[in-house]
This record gives sequence, C-alpha cells and structure tokens, in this order.
Amino acid sequence: MARLFHGNLRWLLIFWMFLMSAIAYLDRVNVSIAGTAIQKEFNLTNVQLGYVFSAFVIGYALFQAPGGRLADKYGPRLVITWGVVWWGVFTTATALVPTGLGMSLSLLIATRFLLGLGEAVVYPSSNRLVAAWIPSLERGLANGLIFAGVGAGAGITPPLITWVLTNWGWHMSFYVCAGIGLVAGLGWFFLARDTPRSHPWSSAAEIAHIEAGLPAPAREIESRATLPWGAILADRNIIFISLSYFSFGYVAYIFFTWFFIYLNRVRGMDLKQSALYSMLPFIAMAVASSVGGWIADQLTRRFGNRVGRCGQAAFGMLLSAVFIALATQVESATVASFVLAGGAGALYVAQSAFWAVVADIAGSSSGSASGLMNMVGQIGGATTASLTPLIADRFGWTESFLTAAALCAVGGLAWLTVRPDRPIGHPGEAA
Repeated sequence: MARLFHGNLRWLLIFWMFLMSAIAYLDRVNVSIAGTAIQKEFNLTNVQLGYVFSAFVIGYALFQAPGGRLADKYGPRLVITWGVVWWGVFTTATALVPTGLGMSLSLLIATRFLLGLGEAVVYPSSNRLVAAWIPSLERGLANGLIFAGVGAGAGITPPLITWVLTNWGWHMSFYVCAGIGLVAGLGWFFLARDTPRSHPWSSAAEIAHIEAGLPAPAREIESRATLPWGAILADRNIIFISLSYFSFGYVAYIFFTWFFIYLNRVRGMDLKQSALYSMLPFIAMAVASSVGGWIADQLTRRFGNRVGRCGQAAFGMLLSAVFIALATQVESATVASFVLAGGAGALYVAQSAFWAVVADIAGSSSGSASGLMNMVGQIGGATTASLTPLIADRFGWTESFLTAAALCAVGGLAWLTVRPDRPIGHPGEAA
C-alpha cells in the first residue's frame, strides 16, 4: 500500500477522513430516519422528538472547542480513534434505552447527548490534519472531499436504515451503524499519523511539496505551539466566520433532522418514497462539496483567497437561500424535493471555505479555532432541530423554511467582511 500511494499519501488520509465523515453522519442521521418508529415506541410528541434531536447537537456543539484543543495537543490520530470508540458505545446504548419507564425520555436524551460529545472531535481533528498535511492551495479540494462524506453518509442512511428497520427493527439499525464505525476506526489508527515527517510511508518529495505550500501560521506545526483562547476568541475573522457558520448549521440541520419527516408527513410521501427522495439533498451535498472545493482552489490560484474562499462561500450561501425560498412556493412534492436538493448543494459549495480559511489563519491551532467555529455552527443546528417544529406548528412549514432561507442569506453576506490572508493575532484583526 505504501508504494501504491507513494507521493500521494496525504490523499489516502483525506480519503479515509471522507469515510470517517460518512460514518459519523450515518450514526447521527439514523435517528431521524428511525424517528417515526422511536416516536411510536416511546410515545413522543413532535416537540419531544425535537428534544432528542437537539440533545445530540448540544453535546456535539459543547465539545467542539475542547475536542479541537485535544487534537492540537495529542494529534488527530489518537483523538479520532478514541472518538470512534466512544460513539460506537453510545450508538449502541441508544438502542438499549428501555421503554415504559418514567425516565425513558430522559435516558434517551442523555444517551444522544453523550453520543454528541464523542462525535464532536471528528471535524476539528480533521482540520488539524489538513493544517499539517495539505498545502494551502489544495485545501479546498481536501476539505471538499472530507465534507462530501457528510452527503455520502447522510445519503446512504435513508435506504440503509429503512431496509434494516423494515427487516429487523430500528434497534438493529443502530447496532449495524456502531459496528461499521468501529471497523473504520481501526483502519484509521493503522493508517494515520499526525504529521508527514512522522509517517513511515512519507516520501521526501511529498514532504517537501507539503511544507513548501504551508501558509505562515502553519510552519510551526511540528512544535504544536497553540494560540491562547483569548487570541482566537478576539479574532475578527473567527467571529464573522463563526456567525456565518451558525447560519450554515441552522440550514444544514433541517435536512439532517426534519427533511425525511417533512416529506413523509407534510408532503404526503409514503415511507419508501420519503427514503428515496430524502437522499437527493445529501447526494447534492456530496457532489457540491467536492466539486465546489476543487473550483475554490482554482479560483484561489488565479484570483487569491478573497475570491476563491470568501467570494465562493458568499455566492453558495446566497444561492442556497434562493433555492430554499423558492421550494416553499412549489406544490409538487417531487419538484420541491429537487429544488430543496439544489439548496442543499448550493449550501455545500460554501463548506470547504470555512475550514480552509480557518486552517490557513490558525495553523497549529486549527483544531481549537475550527472547533470553536463548529461549536457555533452546531448551536445553529440545535436551534433548528427544536425551533423548526415550533415554527411549523404555529405558523406552518413554509415559514420554517423561509426562516432558514433568511438566515442563510445573512450568513452569506457575513463572508464579505472576512480577510483570509490575515492570520490570527494579526494586529489589524482584533475585534
């Protein structure tokens, strides 16, 4: 295998992070597909089911920054490995929560919260890996491929979970997800190393290529020097990127939590139709994330980071807002599914920019900085998981999607204030 990836070892690690990303989303979206069965078994209302959805996201959000700090200190190899073991345990535990107890709902919420803690380390750790292994001008594609795993994992979840659920029940679907994750985690531990120089398969040519392309904040990567939290929190770029990521998370989590149920209950599709059409946004995410990341790298090479990162992110989010708003005016459930898929794809055109810019400006503190950013994004996700059904119950589902569209537009405009060539701690970047 070392010979097969000679000179391209970094892309093997990115491919494995794509797999880990896909499995992570398999483990989180399964609860949405199994939501109706869980709701029936535990006798939950829509709002109570929303609390179960939100519990994962709250745990996931709260541990983003600490998880990123762990990756900066101990390296992504060990942190991701332990994270996979953790989420395997609590994915299994979700299926073991007993029904009929006065505290069954509380146990379900607690289990999903703890699962969120374990999964929180994945993307801050992956960005720490990108900061060490990927030259700046390749980071759009690298992050695009990693986050294509989001679409791939979420896309295969509806048919896989529906098939397992139909044949063996929703409990078995959670056991299957946990097993897949543990196998992939063992592969990651075997293949990954924290830096190019520490990997026995690295070639001198690839090490030279990587190190020549690292931006200034990343050149101390081997020393693992970390920025103080105060410098990260006060950085103007981090503030605006994080606010934009709140909008991103709010919109994305509509697809991860409520989209399947929306097609089934609101648009009137049966279970199999809902499983089929709910794949569309995730396919769009997977394609748009990788292709968008590649385009961003080309634009960055030609026009610089301001256009290739900030401009593309603003364009993608504004276009997503348009698609989501238009979908509310479409009567056909099938057509609406395709329009909303377009909105999901446009949103993920912007995805790589968030992580590429943070890796560039944070260097060896990329885990901490991207963890902070992702924490704010996941707070957006937790908000939509609970707020979407509340808005829908009071005003209607059209208003729920229009709220998401408005926030998405605001998030796109926030990118116009970002200066991607200013590292954290630059005297002109304090808030």
